Amino acid sequence: MKLNPTAGLTLALMASMATAMAQNTPPATAPATRPVVRQRGGAPYTEPNAPETKYNYNETWKPFFYTKNGDEFRAADGQPGPKYWQNRVDYKIDARIDTVKNEISGSEVLTYANNSPQKLTFVWMWLDQNLFKADSRGVKQVPLVKDPTTGRVYPSSRNWGMGQIFDAGDKIKSVSIISTANGKTTTTPAKYIINDTRMQVFIPGGIPSGGKIQFKIDWSFISPDYGSDRMGIVNNPEGKVFQVAQWYPRMCVYDDLQGWNTLPYTGESEFYLEYGDFDINITAPAKNIVVCSGQLLNPKDVYTPTQLARWADAAKSDKTVFIVKPNEVFSPSSRPAGKSELTWHFVVRNARDASWSTAASFVIDAAKMDMPSGKKPLAISAYTVSSAARNARSTEYAKYSIEYNSKKWFEYPYPNATVAVGRAGGMEYPGIVFVGQGGWGVIDHEFGHNWFPMVVGSNERLYGWMDEGFNTFINTLSTANAMNGENMRGGRAFGPTAQAFTRPTLEPILSNPDNLKEANNGTLLYSKPSAGLVMLREQILGPERFDYAFKTYIERWAYKHPSPDDFFRTMEAASGESLQWFWRGWFVNNWQLDVGVRAVSYVDGDAAKGSIITIDNLEKMAMPVTLEIKTVSGKTERVNYTAEIWERNVSWSFIYPSTEAIESVTYDPDHKLPDANRTNDVWTAKK
Repeated sequence: MKLNPTAGLTLALMASMATAMAQNTPPATAPATRPVVRQRGGAPYTEPNAPETKYNYNETWKPFFYTKNGDEFRAADGQPGPKYWQNRVDYKIDARIDTVKNEISGSEVLTYANNSPQKLTFVWMWLDQNLFKADSRGVKQVPLVKDPTTGRVYPSSRNWGMGQIFDAGDKIKSVSIISTANGKTTTTPAKYIINDTRMQVFIPGGIPSGGKIQFKIDWSFISPDYGSDRMGIVNNPEGKVFQVAQWYPRMCVYDDLQGWNTLPYTGESEFYLEYGDFDINITAPAKNIVVCSGQLLNPKDVYTPTQLARWADAAKSDKTVFIVKPNEVFSPSSRPAGKSELTWHFVVRNARDASWSTAASFVIDAAKMDMPSGKKPLAISAYTVSSAARNARSTEYAKYSIEYNSKKWFEYPYPNATVAVGRAGGMEYPGIVFVGQGGWGVIDHEFGHNWFPMVVGSNERLYGWMDEGFNTFINTLSTANAMNGENMRGGRAFGPTAQAFTRPTLEPILSNPDNLKEANNGTLLYSKPSAGLVMLREQILGPERFDYAFKTYIERWAYKHPSPDDFFRTMEAASGESLQWFWRGWFVNNWQLDVGVRAVSYVDGDAAKGSIITIDNLEKMAMPVTLEIKTVSGKTERVNYTAEIWERNVSWSFIYPSTEAIESVTYDPDHKLPDANRTNDVWTAKK
């Protein structure tokens, strides 16, 4: 029968109304041939004097958190799909440093593989040094501050060159396309446009899907003294210490989510880069030592025989071994003789970036690290004589941090792990970190970044919390467990920091870092996402289920480009829990938590028959509940509920099997949750 649409809609409405009535209204007289439909239980229990609440369980627990279905590129359970793709770029770089002019110059050949389904008629590259030009977008965004003592008004930010006036920016001398036909290689100048920190290069004929292209670029730049706290120069009596990063033209990412990712580098947010191999030659004055991402291939050319023997000793030692001792720095015998310059050759494979540091005043020490596979990469430190005492344990800290995380999550993939002490307070690169001083906290944090985002290659420019927050979280475990916990400083209770995490003036975690007030970066990129994962591990899933799910995420997305949805979906699939209520409250929105203990009454007025305890959810967030119940005799017991008690309730009452009167009921007794109002957390019996 062909049903008229209007008639069909009418019948559907009538049927649904009848079903609803049958489910909710007991029939006056039930036919003998049908069972009686009864309402379950009696009237809902309600405790009088319910407070006003902002909690809306429909909003918190509603479905449709994910805005699109999984597909063949990214699966619904959070793993890469069968047709997932990403592009690749390999770099061959020959660079030179002029330590008098502070100039780095170079020539690079990029081999770019287009694994996308699209033909690409142009590519985008980063020219990060243009941030430090006086007219850059980043410099023009630096806010004004007012000195509270002097009243002076001036621009201030961590994310620029501190107003240094110099010949800043990348100088692009040439861009060419290398092509080979009939065994003959030709180099053709390419048309390009530079806009702020980005360069667009046009490709006649385009790069077909599955095709490759080679570019040759010659460039130079003057290093800033202070490079957005990610690079720079220390000028001291011992000589200059260079930390060199964002130093070569590098490819932007073209992916299945955004196409070309070209949000300009303004200093606030970090980087999103393709994976590939790096082959790097760095020519520096012979008196200088160079440390870099990857493996040094020509140690015999740049170290003395004595130092080579010490390297061999360090490769077998759990204890730190000096390669260049403090009293040997500046001694002519500590450097190979006969040349004014030396070229250092490094290779790092399957990496998203490479950086380096150089100084004539470097003390070098090293020790081996033990990986689960049996590999033994080296932990290395480079620091000046004057800072030797402050950095004496930096190699030890690097070793134990990396060993812990390799065993816990995913094996460290690089041949060396180098701490280079200089201008930057703390900054991470594959296989090398820049620090201002080598304490446990900064070394553990910066090397933690070798998991996020060096191995798990998320988009830092859009989602800084996926590397800073995840790394801050794994730091909590490495600090607690590595080196027998000697670096622990106090507990991790939320307590008074709850308001800092959820105060109304904060933006949500799921914000572009460039869209955050700079003062909020520490909270929204680092501590709040980390605190969320701590809660997820300790209060919601438990360590075993969380650790398995988190490790699954790392393994699935190693050397790939995950999105927030890929993380959320993987954690849900691998743990077996729908966590959309949690993502919605802590990451997507800036909701607060406020649970109060409203009342205690007794069954039939007799405490020996049981106690009825009522709690209320007064703010927008839902979380599990822990209550500590203390009776008049001093006995204490804890009762736990999962967050699902809030799935269809704004208040919750339950019977506690008491045998005597209750003295007090305390919500969240250990302050593990970010409750915004501690004044209603405790109910106390009236005296």
